[in-house]
Amino acid sequence: MNLFSEQIEHESAAGRAEATGMLDMLRCARCGRDLVAEVVLAGDAACPYCGSLFRQPAYRRIEAIVDSGSFIEIEREAEPGDPLSFPGYRTKLEKEQEKSKMQEGVVIGKATIKGLRTALAVMDSYFMMGSMGTVVGEKIVILAEFALHNRLPLVIFCASGGARMQEGVLSLMQMSRTTIALARHSAAGLLHINVLTHPTTGGVTASFAMQGDITLAEPGALIGFAGPRVIEQTVRDKLPEGFQTAEYLYAHGLIDRIVDRRDLRETLASLLALHNIERAAVPEKEGRG
Repeated sequence: MNLFSEQIEHESAAGRAEATGMLDMLRCARCGRDLVAEVVLAGDAACPYCGSLFRQPAYRRIEAIVDSGSFIEIEREAEPGDPLSFPGYRTKLEKEQEKSKMQEGVVIGKATIKGLRTALAVMDSYFMMGSMGTVVGEKIVILAEFALHNRLPLVIFCASGGARMQEGVLSLMQMSRTTIALARHSAAGLLHINVLTHPTTGGVTASFAMQGDITLAEPGALIGFAGPRVIEQTVRDKLPEGFQTAEYLYAHGLIDRIVDRRDLRETLASLLALHNIERAAVPEKEGRG
């Protein structure tokens, strides 16, 4: 059993928030139909009746996006610590690792997409809602430095509930660390594409999730800093219809395009190919000058 099928097996049996109570079933939040979890998650993780998207496991997403056999994972064994000795945190981490078959909330590595080389990070909201602790931040920094050293474009799939409270200020520090590392990558003229998935919130949104040269989003994704309910309680007013959805952000110019999950591979390949053409043209123009 490979990493992808192993993770899918655990996703179908984990009793997630979408589950109906039967371990092998999921219920669509939009149309209310009961679906076989393994079938849904092994495909596009979308409802076959209404198209509503379920959260997609990281390894399954990688399998759907990159060329077969091209993904090489970096820092797979990196494990989170308990820097503040937060009560119950170690036990929770162990349960999350067993449940998701992941060491942490992000997978990083290098791969090709239609033959085009890229560095790749995929956050997984099935591991503590993809929250950003010290190891998640460190892995993003490592990948940015790897991409810079190897002159690679960088694609990050963002899915997060924000900073991890069990690691306190050390978690919040990752906002600046990741931002600085990605700024160095950008200063070298290298491409950075973000794909925002449901949900992308908190400190991740306030740092690297909105830092890309090109920002894509999946349909219906919740994207923002604080949640809508918290904002309504703060401003004491009703928010606009669809506030903080991908569609709302696109209409207001905050993201570049909404892309159907089934079209992401083609879209990313096109953007990477365009970037390669532009980079190849730069030395020729400088030489003629």
